[in-house]
This record gives sequence, structure tokens and C-alpha cells, in this order.
Amino acid sequence: MADEPLVLGIETSCDETGVGVVRGTTLLADAIASSVDTHARFGGVVPEIASRAHLEAMVPTIERALKDAGVSARDLDGIAVTAGPGLAGALLVGVSAAKAYAYALNKPLYGVNHLASHICVDQLEHGPLPEPTMALLVSGGHSSLLLAPDITSDVRPMGATIDDAAGEAFDKIARVLDLGFPGGPVIDRLAREGDPAAIAFPRGLTGSRDPAYDFSFSGLKTSVARWIEAKRAAGEEVPVRDVAASFQEAVVDVLTRKAVRACQDQGVDHLMIGGGVAANSRLRALAQERCERAGIRLRVPRPGLCTDNGAMVAALGAEMVARNRPASDWELSADSSLPVTDPHVPGSAHAPTHDHDHVHEISKDNLYS
Repeated sequence: MADEPLVLGIETSCDETGVGVVRGTTLLADAIASSVDTHARFGGVVPEIASRAHLEAMVPTIERALKDAGVSARDLDGIAVTAGPGLAGALLVGVSAAKAYAYALNKPLYGVNHLASHICVDQLEHGPLPEPTMALLVSGGHSSLLLAPDITSDVRPMGATIDDAAGEAFDKIARVLDLGFPGGPVIDRLAREGDPAAIAFPRGLTGSRDPAYDFSFSGLKTSVARWIEAKRAAGEEVPVRDVAASFQEAVVDVLTRKAVRACQDQGVDHLMIGGGVAANSRLRALAQERCERAGIRLRVPRPGLCTDNGAMVAALGAEMVARNRPASDWELSADSSLPVTDPHVPGSAHAPTHDHDHVHEISKDNLYS
């Protein structure tokens, strides 16, 4: 284990400042500072507020992660950071911090892809990823089916959301039901007490002529909202638990159906599910049921590793180091629309070495003593 790469990962793509420390495929620390409570009163994430929260939380969260891991920053073999996709301002805070630490410590810098990191985090719980890996990633910003023959260099999009992502639909329906933000956890909780067959909500893009692996939840969201509005207009009580259960069932039915189909079509005998919505209990249960029937092995990280976190970034960074992938150069920048086909953003060669002047040495003493 001592010979495996020790990497610190920084994640700031949205509203959580995540810093993880990983040695090889072993998680040593996962520190998170969330600003979700600040955004709750606005009913969604406010980019400027998220960026400011990252700026304030960055150094304390890095220090906490290093302390929890029981390692010194000087012991690191590399620093990885989410370069995209995500909120531009939020990403920029993380990238700037990672570049500063990498420069001060004279360590290689790895700008990695947020979506690829969500896949790679499963290594911390279930061991090395099979190659190729089929992954269903579901969060507030994306619903994607990805085939990854090599998580560090070859990630292929099979399907994606063409309008509202699953997590976004959860948030919007929760808002219509006056359940607050974020919507996923509360709908999941209420759905356990409801009837998933009570209301026949539509399943988007499941017709014989529809794209096999793409997702659409805009029509479902509209259908649920109109159903609720009609009940209220008629002066009838809205059966919140049944609505939650029926809506949730429509989402997870489509997600799992298409994921299993992709595995069968591509001859892949396992499925990895990640992203924040992967914490949903019904998604996990239905995926397990359908995978067992199809002879597919299901890999789902524990809920804490499904949401955005620094551990996933560190995991992918450690894999980059282990496979001798080129480090990013000092021109690395945040890319809010970084395609998943770019698991990381390399430079022309490994990050250059440099001599520190007196000012830099003083800064290092202040930060890492």
C-alpha cells in the first residue's frame, strides 16, 4: 500500500466543497463543506453564492482532509481537481486552489472530468473497475449512460438527457409539492409510504422508435405538475405520498430499463450506478432486481460517495498517477462544458519543475508547517 500513489482531490463543480485523500484505491479522508442550506431559501443553487462558499471553505477543508488522513501535504504524489463540467465560477475556485497548492508543493497537477470521477469512485468501495465498465450516472445536472473501456483515457457516451435531468425533475416536483430543496431525499422518504402504481405517469422516450439510451424527464415533470394543479383546482386534497411514489417509480423505471438494455446490447455483464440520485432507495432496489434477472452484476457506492465529493476526484487522480498519464500543465483552466470523452485535461508533458523563490518558501511554511 505504501507504494501506491497518494493523491489529494478537490471537487467544486456545484455547491459542495469536497476534498478527499486516496492512496491507490483506499480512501483515507473525505472532507466536505456544503452550502446547500444557504441555497435552500432560493429553491436552487445560486452560482455566485456557491463560488463564495467554496472560496471561504477551501483551505479549512483541505487542512481537515489532510489531518483526517494522517498525512502531510508534502507526502502527496499529486493533486487532482475537477476541471469540468459544472458551474464556471465554482470550478474556477477549485482549479485555482489546486494550481496554487501544486505549485507551492512542486507536485503534478491533474485536471479531471467530474463525470468520470463519479465512475472511478466505485473503486474505493468495490475494488478496481472492470474494463469496460458500463455506468449510469444520475444527478441534478445530468443523466448519462457511459461505456468506459479505460476510465483514464477512453469514456464513450451511450446516452444522455435531452432536457431535464432526473435530479432536476425531483427538485421541480418537490417545489410543486411545497417540499423544499433539495427534492430528492424528501421525495424518496415520502414515496416509501405511498403507492407507486396509484397514478400512471408517462415514461419518456420508451417507444420503439425513440433513442434507445437517451432520457427525457421534461414531459414527466409537466404531467405530474398538471395533475397536482388539477387536483388543487378541483378543491381536492393532493395525495402527496402517492404522487411522490408514482413520480419516483416513473423515473427509476426508465433509468434502470435503459441501463440494463445498454449492458445487454453491449455485452457487458455488470453495471455501475453513480451520481447524487444513486442514493435513491427505490433506484437501488429496482436496479438490483432487474440486474439479477438479467445476470448483470450491480455496483453502487454507498450514498455518501454518490453525491459530489473530493474522494471521487482523488480516486481518478490516483488512477492517473498509477497509469502514468500525463499531468496537466499550468495553463489548466475550468471548463464548464468539458465533454465526458475527456476524462482528464493533460498538458504536453508532466507539469514542469521549478525553483521556489523566498516568497514561495515563506508561503509554504505558513500553509504546511
